[in-house]
Amino acid sequence: MKGDRYGGHRVIDPKGFLPQAANILNNEPKIFSNEILIDVIALNPTSTAFNRIRTECEGDKEKIKEEILNIVSTQGKFQDPVTKSGGNLIGIVKEIGDDLKGRIDLQVGDKIATLVSLSLTPLKIHEILDINVETDQVFVKASAILFESGIYTKLPSDIEESLSLALMDVAGAPAQVAINAKPNDVVVVIGSGKAGLLCLHEAKKRVKPTGKVICIEYSKEQCEVVKELDLADYVIQGNAQHPNEILEKYQVVMGDRLANLTINTVNVPDTEVSTVLVTGDEGLIYFFSMSTNFAKASLGAEGVGKYTRMLVGNGFYPGHADITFQIMRDNPKLRKYFENKYL
Repeated sequence: MKGDRYGGHRVIDPKGFLPQAANILNNEPKIFSNEILIDVIALNPTSTAFNRIRTECEGDKEKIKEEILNIVSTQGKFQDPVTKSGGNLIGIVKEIGDDLKGRIDLQVGDKIATLVSLSLTPLKIHEILDINVETDQVFVKASAILFESGIYTKLPSDIEESLSLALMDVAGAPAQVAINAKPNDVVVVIGSGKAGLLCLHEAKKRVKPTGKVICIEYSKEQCEVVKELDLADYVIQGNAQHPNEILEKYQVVMGDRLANLTINTVNVPDTEVSTVLVTGDEGLIYFFSMSTNFAKASLGAEGVGKYTRMLVGNGFYPGHADITFQIMRDNPKLRKYFENKYL
C-alpha cells in the first residue's frame, strides 16, 4: 500500500495534519510502499531540546533516558514538548519500499544521516544503549521511517559516524552563510557552539579579503576556542539577552558599521533584539536557533525602529550536507576540535 508522499498517512492525532505539527504518529516499523525503514544507530536531538531536557533532569543520565523514552512512546516520534524541536539521526537502511526501488540512490545496508527533523520522523525506540550528555547524542536500538519526501545524505567514508551525526544537525546554518555572505560584508555570528563555529569558518571564507567576521559569545571559555581556531576578526564576550550591552560592545570594535548578515545560533531564549540591533536595516538576519521567538523578533525590531529582513531557520538548503562536510576537509584545526569533542 502506498502512503502520502509527506507522511500524512502516519498521523494518528489530529487527523488532517502533517507529521511535524501532529501530536501522535503511527511508528510501527512495517513500511508502506513509498517509505524507507532505518535501523537507527544514534539520535542527535537539537541543542535547544537536549539542553532543556538535560537541565530539567539535572544532567542525570537515567532521568534523561526516561524523559526521551516517555516522549517517543507518547508521540511516536522525538519532539520536545516544550521547545517543539527534534533533531536528526544516523542509521542503516534496512528496507526500501517497492515504489522507491530504482528511483533513489540508496541500497539496503547504506549508512545515512537523515536531513529531516526527528519532530516529524516516526520512531520506535527498542532500547537506549547510552547517552553522551556532553555531545547531546543518544545511542539506541530503534526503528525509524523516512517518507518519500524525506531527505538524507550518505555518510562519507572520510568522516567518522559520530562527527557526521553532530554536523548534519546544523548543516543548514553554514549553507545559508555560503549563499548570503559576500566579499566586504560584515558578518556577525551569535553563539559559537557547533553551528556557530561552522558559520564562522564559512563567513571568513566568503567575506575575504576586506570583510569582517564578528563572534558574540556568552562563555569566556568558548571565546578562547574561537580565538585559538582563528575563526573571527573580533570576539565579543557578552550576554545576548541584554541588548544594550551587546550593542555597546559591538560598537567598540565596529563603530556605526552594522552587520550585513547576522546568524543567531544560540540555544537560549530572549536574544532576538540583540540580533536586530547589531544588524543594518538593509542587512539580513538568519534565525537558525530553535529558541527564537518570532513574535519577539518582529515586534522587537518594530519597537527599535528597524526594518531588517529576517529569515526563518529552515535547516534544509540544496547541497548543505556537502558544504558542511567540506568545511571539515578544508579546516584541519576545526576538524580536530570537533573530533576531540564528538569522538
